[in-house]
Amino acid sequence: MHVVPDFSVSPTQALLAGPDVDLARIDPHSTPGFYGNKQEGKARLEAGKKGLSELQEKLFAESRFGSSISVLLILQAMDTAGKGGIVRHVVGAVDPQGVEHHAFKAPTPTEKKHDFLWRIRKELPGPGMIGVFDRSHYEDVLIHRVRQLATPEVIEARYDEIRDFEAGLVDSGTRVVKVMLHLSKEEQKERLAERLERKDKHWKYNPGDLDERALWDEYQHAYQIAIERTSTPDAPWFVVPADRKWYARIAVQQLLTDVLAGMQLSWPKATFDVAAEKAKLAAT
Repeated sequence: MHVVPDFSVSPTQALLAGPDVDLARIDPHSTPGFYGNKQEGKARLEAGKKGLSELQEKLFAESRFGSSISVLLILQAMDTAGKGGIVRHVVGAVDPQGVEHHAFKAPTPTEKKHDFLWRIRKELPGPGMIGVFDRSHYEDVLIHRVRQLATPEVIEARYDEIRDFEAGLVDSGTRVVKVMLHLSKEEQKERLAERLERKDKHWKYNPGDLDERALWDEYQHAYQIAIERTSTPDAPWFVVPADRKWYARIAVQQLLTDVLAGMQLSWPKATFDVAAEKAKLAAT
């Protein structure tokens, strides 16, 4: 029987990015903690679906009996890094009724009238849910720094606001998992070229992506600062090398599995006499 390879070191340890992280030293093409090939990685992803799905169902079931805990997965990355693939192949393997997904775009006129966290608070996951943010409040310290849409003083204040905001989430029972999909500039060029070559990928291409690509170094610096300022013990960042899509998917799958397993979830106990109900059913 073929044995599916596993991580030699859990991504929770291998990918953890503290305040001393150096993005320039992390190889986007690497596969920390996993030494299998692409096919073995795909097999690992398939094998991990059952465990993740069962844990998510326990989380959802507990909420129906009073539990208020939840999980928030934040995905940040440069364009083409694979956020959609994570949502489809990792989060998509669990029961959709237990998932709340939101992709944040440029703020609307209404949203601009409020503080930058206003629209974020509206989309936070409810009890028993796995919330997924495709981009997030971090856009307000990433693109705003790169594009100079806010003053340095405002951006510095936002790091403090973000730390306080996420600390409040954790205190209220939400586990926060922040993932930066770390893509190389060379790999992004290949993925953009593929979108231009394939008619079924044209819808994914945005000419504005090249404008952002021209500011690659500035964005890497902005990510570096954001992670340094906002990675905390209770709401840490994980930097996931993303040049190999199959690796990024199994890494995020394991991160979610580890977080859910650490929540000590269990099936709610029956609120009725099981033996009596069995007897009544047998008599029907």
